[in-house]
Amino acid sequence: MSILFRGGRVFTPRGVVTSAVLVRDGVIAAVGPERELARQPHETVDLDGALLTPGFTDAHLHPVQAGLERAKCDLSEIFGLDEYREKIADYAAKNLEKEWIDGGGWDMSAFPAGLPHRDQIDFLDRPAYLIQRDHHAAWVNTRALERAGITRDTPDPADGRIERDAAGEPTGVLHEGAMDLVGLLTARPTAQDLDDALADAQRHLFSLGITGWQDAIVGSYAGSDDQLPTYLAAAGSGRLKARVVGALWWDRTRGAEQIEDLLARRALAEGLDRFSATSVKIMQDGITENFTAATLEPYCLCGGTGLSYVDPAKLTGYVAELDRHGFQVHFHAIGERAVREALDSFEGTDPANRHHIAHLQIIEPADVPRFAALGVTANLQPLWATHHAQMDELTLPYLGEPRSSWQYPFADLLAHGARCCAGSDWPVSNADPLQGMHVAVNRTEPGSSVHAGYPTAQTPFLPGQRIGLAAAMTAYTEGSAWINRSPAGAVEPGRPADLVVLDRDPFELPPGEIWTTRARMTFVDGEPVHERA
Repeated sequence: MSILFRGGRVFTPRGVVTSAVLVRDGVIAAVGPERELARQPHETVDLDGALLTPGFTDAHLHPVQAGLERAKCDLSEIFGLDEYREKIADYAAKNLEKEWIDGGGWDMSAFPAGLPHRDQIDFLDRPAYLIQRDHHAAWVNTRALERAGITRDTPDPADGRIERDAAGEPTGVLHEGAMDLVGLLTARPTAQDLDDALADAQRHLFSLGITGWQDAIVGSYAGSDDQLPTYLAAAGSGRLKARVVGALWWDRTRGAEQIEDLLARRALAEGLDRFSATSVKIMQDGITENFTAATLEPYCLCGGTGLSYVDPAKLTGYVAELDRHGFQVHFHAIGERAVREALDSFEGTDPANRHHIAHLQIIEPADVPRFAALGVTANLQPLWATHHAQMDELTLPYLGEPRSSWQYPFADLLAHGARCCAGSDWPVSNADPLQGMHVAVNRTEPGSSVHAGYPTAQTPFLPGQRIGLAAAMTAYTEGSAWINRSPAGAVEPGRPADLVVLDRDPFELPPGEIWTTRARMTFVDGEPVHERA
């Protein structure tokens, strides 16, 4: 079957061109003048003056977890304690059979100092476990604390913290590794629940033009179950249509002995067409808002320098051995010390393994050129680089200067030759790549954001770090496809026809309107997998 895409412009490795694209048997056959390509029998897709792009690849997200949360008590689309309590009460009333009230998506900026309290959900007649939007904390009620046996005498785990009041009593917020104290007691999803969650997530991602992704945690973390069997089943049956890499979770309570297990897990996916498990995810620190991001100098006002979850003295050895086995290493690093520890661990590794560091909230300027020098890709989450409430109220006062000015240095990374890919961290934030591109270009909140009314949301955040739309789109297409070793990612002959028809041409819009662009049609191997009504 042949399809001719005509009547608009195309985003190619050479830039945006006015051209037609011919697809034959699921592969891009030609890019060129319509009068030449139309000579062969074909079906036609009229771009109607809009833009054709490669399918987007999200280089860092958690779709199975997102699908599960969408089916539970989902707080991600609302904001504020009153709305949260109303949604929680409504969910509890409609799900009387559930032993636990679980879900998540609450925003730290909805609470004083970013901290809810167990008393606020003690109206429930059952234990509650609600994960924070960033997935670095959980909000629980008194019944949940009692079920877990957590009291004032319970010690903090090595990789987490139980929030306590002035009298030492647990307040109902569990940070990082402490989440598992309650999370592992919640009802376990069935295999069917996990399959349904992945299917729901895939439909949603296709609707945004995303045709591939890297699942940034495939393993058990923060109360979630291992997703590897779900991916293996979906890929083996043909239900998984997207091109996916799973980043196998590095258990930070273990050491190099787990590499044999990781090799065995990788082997389970060998030979599958749509899924591989060739990456390993190491979470090196936490987040700035709860002061677990690893910093070089103490936080202002509260002190402390955060947490390095993996001992830096051992980290280099672990990474070197993973590298020798041909694994890609995918780091979570937020604070400037964690970024430096990750970069240090990559010294002497093979750039062909395509290692990358995600989030990169704070980079000490001397470390920016090291990405290109070491062949390490910068994995950007652009949506976070704005003046939102968590930034202005829970981050900037505690970072101080000059550290606040080192945040999300996209332009500096590109200027120093770093290869960039991009992702959303969904369900932490919106999965829509066009929203992320809008922020990368403008450093302001997309107009549709629930927080767009925040006083400084439309004041550019460190505007010197803005990048062009072509660079941002390349990160979401060719850059992220490269990280996944995907054959897609560019509109050029010989590539799989993973394509997106947008409903307008964002290159012809004022920069402040990029966010209004939507995916109209999405194709994988030339087959439509989404079409907007």
